[in-house]
Amino acid sequence: MVVVGGGPVGAAAALALAREGFRVALVERQAAAPAFDPADYDLRMYAISAQSQQFLQQLGAWAGIAAARACAYRGMRVWQRGPEHALCFDAAEAGRAELGWIVEHSLIVQALRERLDGVDLIAGATVATVRFEAGGAALHLADGRRLQARLVLAADGADSQLRQMAGIESAGWSYAHRAIVCHVSTARPHQHIAWQRFLRSGPLAFLPLADGRSSIVWSAEPPLAAELLALDDAAFCARLAEAAEHALGEVVGTTRRIAFPLRLAHARDYVRAGLALVGDAAHVIHPMAGQGVNLGLADAQCLVCTLAAARTAGRDCWSLRTLQRYARERKAANLEMQALTEALYRGFRLPLPGLRAALGLGMEALNRAAPLKSWLAGRASRS
Repeated sequence: MVVVGGGPVGAAAALALAREGFRVALVERQAAAPAFDPADYDLRMYAISAQSQQFLQQLGAWAGIAAARACAYRGMRVWQRGPEHALCFDAAEAGRAELGWIVEHSLIVQALRERLDGVDLIAGATVATVRFEAGGAALHLADGRRLQARLVLAADGADSQLRQMAGIESAGWSYAHRAIVCHVSTARPHQHIAWQRFLRSGPLAFLPLADGRSSIVWSAEPPLAAELLALDDAAFCARLAEAAEHALGEVVGTTRRIAFPLRLAHARDYVRAGLALVGDAAHVIHPMAGQGVNLGLADAQCLVCTLAAARTAGRDCWSLRTLQRYARERKAANLEMQALTEALYRGFRLPLPGLRAALGLGMEALNRAAPLKSWLAGRASRS
């Protein structure tokens, strides 16, 4: 098999396939993995769920991640107006010690790459052409090398070149928003809690970091995003504390800020003969729920399990019928999460009289519905 894309999802898929005894090559366009710097935090962060943590643990990668600086979060506070009225999720309600972990992109990639002994890593390479044919696929790399594979996994991101080469359409839209990302220090400790406020301009999240700071993801329309990026650090910290209604007190320090555009996308097909899409190549969701990488890792785990089960049962693990088993299972789960995040995003931004007040009352009512809230906390930790 050939996996194209060496991010967390592609590297995890390649390692899992090799562990199952498949011969695997991993093609990655970057010559070197993003460097994990123990002295400085990566701005690209993930909220790793319990299911994803277990998968990474099975692959032997979690011990290194946890030993570095994964930060467990044990609760979530979600509100619209007044943090004292926040909807509170706690790990204990899900019967767990934690709901998940905040981990850097570069740390996950490093931990997975260190265990790719059974994988042929082809770094600094891109796919020039691919031809899907009976029995597999033929790939021509830009440097002239050729690869033959029974199956190609496209883990090459939201603008997947392989998806486009296969003629698979992707439906979706831009949110016309940009997400501002940085790390900040606050007067009050984060208490290992993820904080999120739904503003009319978009959601604002504080994710706890192991050194006591918080990672910020602030979704805003382009004019506001440009204004926030142009502020000096002191003015930005003041605006951020105000937007968060001082849930963590004053914001007393910030790193540099970056911004990236937000969109939603979903591939019409996850599989073709000789090809399977995983991660962002198949689906992209709003980052408010922090579930993007978890959905991708679940794709990888499901696909590997599907192929291994077919082989064990004596079925053709390369057949389109086998691949469609994977597609059916993951499409349902991914569309469910897309629908949920889209409903939340749209619901809190609709300019309908009384709607935001009604949503606020609904959150307060849910806060008092212990059984339903416990179910939701458990569902979040498994995603």
